[in-house]
Order: sequence, then C-alpha cells, then structure tokens
Amino acid sequence: MWMKSRPRRLRQNNHIRDLIAETDLRAKDLIAPLFFIKGENQRVAIDSMPGQWRLSIDLLCEHVQYLYGLGIRCVALFPAIEEELKTSDAKEAYNPKGLNQNAIKAVKKACPQMLIMTDVALDPYNSDGHDGIVDKNTGEILNDETLEVLSKMALEQAHAGSDIIGPSDMMDGRVEAIRETLDEHGFHNVMIMSYTAKYASSFYGPFRDALDSAPKAGDKKTYQMDYRNTHEALKEMALDEYEGADILMVKPGLAYLDVVQKLKMHSQLPIAVYNVSGEYAMVKAAAEKGWLDEKEIMVEMLYAFKRAGADIILSYFSEEMAKLLREH
Repeated sequence: MWMKSRPRRLRQNNHIRDLIAETDLRAKDLIAPLFFIKGENQRVAIDSMPGQWRLSIDLLCEHVQYLYGLGIRCVALFPAIEEELKTSDAKEAYNPKGLNQNAIKAVKKACPQMLIMTDVALDPYNSDGHDGIVDKNTGEILNDETLEVLSKMALEQAHAGSDIIGPSDMMDGRVEAIRETLDEHGFHNVMIMSYTAKYASSFYGPFRDALDSAPKAGDKKTYQMDYRNTHEALKEMALDEYEGADILMVKPGLAYLDVVQKLKMHSQLPIAVYNVSGEYAMVKAAAEKGWLDEKEIMVEMLYAFKRAGADIILSYFSEEMAKLLREH
C-alpha cells in the first residue's frame, strides 16, 4: 500500500518523539505544597496522603533546601495549628508571632532563593472551619467582614517574607482588598496568585484531614464555584485581573482541564493549576493495590495539565516528578 503521509514515522523512537514534543515540563514549573506544625524534630504522617507529612519548622526548612536542590523554585506553605488557637474571628491568622509567620521567616532564612507562596483563607484558623467569618445567627459567610481579616493576614505574611500571596477563600473583592493593603504598606512587589476558579469539590478531603479544617456545619457552596459551570470562571477571571492579580489559578485540576484551557485562551496572565489532595490520594491508593503504574500515571497527569495550558502546577507529586526529571 502506497502512502505519502505516515504519522507513525514521527513516533518510531524516543529521540524523534522528544524532538517534536509539543508540551514540555520542567521542575521549575512545579510548586510543592507543604504542611507544617509546631515543635521540633516532628514528622507526622498524613494517612490519607501517603508520602506527605506534617513537619515541624526545623524539618520543614531542611526539606525546602532539599527541594531547591531538586530544581523546585517555589513552595506553598500550609499551617496545621492547634485547636485551642482557632476562634470564630480567626485572629490567629494575623498574629505576627504565630506559627505561620514564624515558618515563613525560618524558611526564607534557610533557603533565601526559594519562592514562598502562602495561603490566605480563614479555615485553618476558624473554629467554624469556613474560609470566612460565620454569622452565628444565620450561618451566612460574611463577605465584607472577612475581607478585613484576609487583608490583615496577607499583610503579616508579606512582613514575614512571603513572595506570593494565595487567596483561596473565594470571597468577592478579596484580590482588590489585599492588593490595596499590600501597596499601602510598601509591598508593591509581593505577588498575588489568585485562586480564580476554585470549585466546591469533593476532591479536597485529604487536605482537610491534613489541616483538620473541614467545616463544622454546612458546606462551602455559597462561596466556592459550582462544578457545573465554566463561563462563570471567565467572570471570576475578569474580576481578578481588574483587581490586580498577577497569576490566575484553577482548582482542582484533573476534572477541570477545560477550565484551565478556557482561562489560558482568554487571559494574558500566567495560569496555574492545583493538582489537589484527592487526585493525589486516588493515584496513591490505586498504586498500592497494584491497579496502576504510579509513575506513569503521575507523568501523564502532570503533562496533561501543561497540555491544557497551565504554566504552573501545584502538586503533591512535585518532589517525585522533580526527581524523575533530574534522572532524565
């Protein structure tokens, strides 16, 4: 049979496939989310996220240095604070001497070159387990009152040395409130990576286990997005751009590749995606059962995020992927 075009010619060996590959993934595209606790020399396994730990600050600093050596250039820090410090007004969130601010300072001192991203939402500090202040009479998540706390929180993180503020709360107007507060206090160069399209998802369960931050009542559907919607993400994108975001994020990742692609097509800003805890846990659990090849699934999944248009990937696989990239 005579054919002029044989697409398989471009697939016949690794060198050719690498030569024409449309998608590239590098360690510096990855952000490693890390959990930490108080104490010294503490390493507590997270049962629902095999391979992930809650680390005391001393071990956190050592691990950040190790990740930098692997080629990772940014970490996202998440504090697991003590239950007695959680209050309805979440005031621990902006305590300048609190666990989060101490960790930021320590990591920046231990590894000055590493970019530090910090989370801005109240659920780790809120006794109600919500991302915003809860009205005790109605159960409503109070938007504007929450903005004041988020702004204080972001400012203390900037003072401590955070390079990237990551508002994950999904309150209306929070990017503008944070940007204005940072600029008023001279933090013009501190970036905002907004959780632009953060969906009310069931994929977050293991993360909430890690921080013990699940809502005590109700759910987060009045502020996080409805997973049935995509055009709504463009509205959130336009608002975040107008309010001063530097990077836009989609969360979760795997079931929302269409949203990643839509933001990439409609925005000139860098696009990030969060490969969340539930996605990680599913792969780990299936691999433990011998039902799939963990390494191959990890690689395919992370490349899928890049192919969809993500410039930056937050993933609990960051360390494993960075090791693999270094080997090759």
